[in-house]
Amino acid sequence: MAEVRRRKAENEADDAAAAAASSAADSSDHVDSEEEKIPEEQFVEELAKNLPQGTDKTPELLDSALKDLPDRWKNWVIRGIFTWIMICGFALIIYGGPLALMVTTLLVQVKCFQEIISIGYQVYRIHGLPWFRSLSWYFLLTSNYFFYGEHLVDYFGVVINRVEYLKFLVTYHRFLSFALYIVGFVWFVLSLVKKYYIKQFSLFAWTHVSLLIVVTQSYLIIQNIFEGLIWFIVPVSMIVCNDVMAYVFGFFFGRTPLIKLSPKKTWEGFIGGGFATVLFGILFSYILCNYQYFICPIQYSEELGRMTMSCVPSYLFTPQEYSLKLVRHPNTSTHAFNMASLKSIDLYTNQLQFQFGIGKTMNIYPFIWHSISLSMFSSIIGPFGGFFASGFKRAFKIKDFGDMIPGHGGIMDRFDCQFLMATFVNVYISSFIRTPSPSKLLTQIYNLKPDQQYQIYQSLKDSLGDMLN
Repeated sequence: MAEVRRRKAENEADDAAAAAASSAADSSDHVDSEEEKIPEEQFVEELAKNLPQGTDKTPELLDSALKDLPDRWKNWVIRGIFTWIMICGFALIIYGGPLALMVTTLLVQVKCFQEIISIGYQVYRIHGLPWFRSLSWYFLLTSNYFFYGEHLVDYFGVVINRVEYLKFLVTYHRFLSFALYIVGFVWFVLSLVKKYYIKQFSLFAWTHVSLLIVVTQSYLIIQNIFEGLIWFIVPVSMIVCNDVMAYVFGFFFGRTPLIKLSPKKTWEGFIGGGFATVLFGILFSYILCNYQYFICPIQYSEELGRMTMSCVPSYLFTPQEYSLKLVRHPNTSTHAFNMASLKSIDLYTNQLQFQFGIGKTMNIYPFIWHSISLSMFSSIIGPFGGFFASGFKRAFKIKDFGDMIPGHGGIMDRFDCQFLMATFVNVYISSFIRTPSPSKLLTQIYNLKPDQQYQIYQSLKDSLGDMLN
């Protein structure tokens, strides 16, 4: 028995020694020491203290004028005032033309990126991580060079190829963009600090996700602008309408919570805002379809040496006659609606004629049917961009991304749904609207070797000759 007890004691001692050794090994491999480690909740709260809370910021003059109002109505008035200020500012920018819209899109992109990165910058400041802010802005510059360069090549490649020193930038644009990115990549690797590997790689991912959300979406917005201002103005206005009307319906009639991420969102606001957006989209689209300024694609004219917005309106923006005919129902002696006639579609010179059975005709712009699709997306899926942003803000216990717009928060708080909408519009145009662009095809041809260009020339010559003969 004594021998058994002795062996048992030796085994327990060996196990204790092994556990101590394992603990020591774990301690030596651990990235951060216990003194440097900050509890998650304490860390998030410390971040929240240093980040702006936009909806609480109100101009002193306005704050004193509304001091007698209850907080609920005070916020409603402030939000309404600055909503109208933003709408008027948006109208002025549209009046300024495509260049003003593109510059505004770029400025909004930079501000949204700054608001997202500022959250990561608080991590940088707390832990003293090197080069995070400089690297983030460098990658923003690099990604913009790539995306906007691609866009300029698509629309101005024919002109740029004629300037000798710019032809190099066009031919090797993607290689130059990749080289710029590699410089940032190497810079990041050289900035790694032993004790902060995990945090630095997390912030590296943070920067790239921010670029994906902000830069790519702003690039798509500018692509939409070049298809015609109506493809930019109508979707943006739908998101604004949906946001405003959902707030109004929710404020006055809201009773049923919609989603836990945004406790103030209600089903009443969601449904009311959706119906209002569809009606607004139909009416607003009908108005804009009457003006070439909004419907014509933006193209570069070699003859004029500048951008032009004049064109012959396409089928989408030319009123089409939709006929409604009366027919006799086979089982009755009176005129009635024959639902089967709805399936009858006549195609004459690209005109669709739907037969509803009423005996009247209507002239409708085909674009309005597309605007209904856009309004459905903006009212059903669009709000999820806001819910995503709400979840992001709740993760860091902040109310807003910034404090630039009283009653609204930061720029990102107003454009969280716009970026999602921009992607949908671009995909929609590519799938259902856009046709091959002669300017893009010419740009690709100019980048070919002379013998390849000659081969295309001969093929076109033979094909056109056969058609003419």
